[in-house]
Amino acid sequence: MGLGVLILNGCRGKQFAKVVQPGQPQMVGSHAAGSETFKPLVDESVGSLLARHAGPPSHIMPASTGGPENIGAPPKRICFVAVENKSAEEIGDFKDQIYQIMDTRIVESRVFQPISKRFVDAGLQQTRLRPDQLFVPDNMRAFTMVMEQQGQPFDFLLYATLTSGTTRQNQNYERDYLLTMEMVNVRTGEYDKQSATLTKSYHQSRVGRLLG
Repeated sequence: MGLGVLILNGCRGKQFAKVVQPGQPQMVGSHAAGSETFKPLVDESVGSLLARHAGPPSHIMPASTGGPENIGAPPKRICFVAVENKSAEEIGDFKDQIYQIMDTRIVESRVFQPISKRFVDAGLQQTRLRPDQLFVPDNMRAFTMVMEQQGQPFDFLLYATLTSGTTRQNQNYERDYLLTMEMVNVRTGEYDKQSATLTKSYHQSRVGRLLG
């Protein structure tokens, strides 16, 4: 009697942590994307976009100069508006982290001079606009005016959008993650775009149970 029955009494799970050192493998999310997905996407998309715009200044007079363009002109000013998540997953605190990593990459590149997120958020709040509403001309003029009043004129708007596509095979599936950066010249309407993609496989294993 009682064969095959195991009673565990007084056992508790213990939680522990460790610091992941540079060069060590990172944890891979088992059910959703994590740092192993977002960091490569950010590095590729931002790096490619900035590399394409590096070099001699364009024909556009930077808003920060107030005068004719010259070799010593400061970087063109860019207003990074938002990171939009249109993927199949909730990305939680990664949304703000993606924004901050992208903003830091832009600052370090010296290709563009980004406007502080605090000014951008204040401008959107004052105009009561969502980032996706800025493409309406009247909304753009209102937002631009508010930013200029804050002493933060800009030459470009920058958006980042995360999307995904899922392919299923029984209980297993693959998900393609696409991070797209869209940059718009607010003076000419010229449009530039850069994307990076990463595919991740998710597998479900079956664990058998022994009943006594």
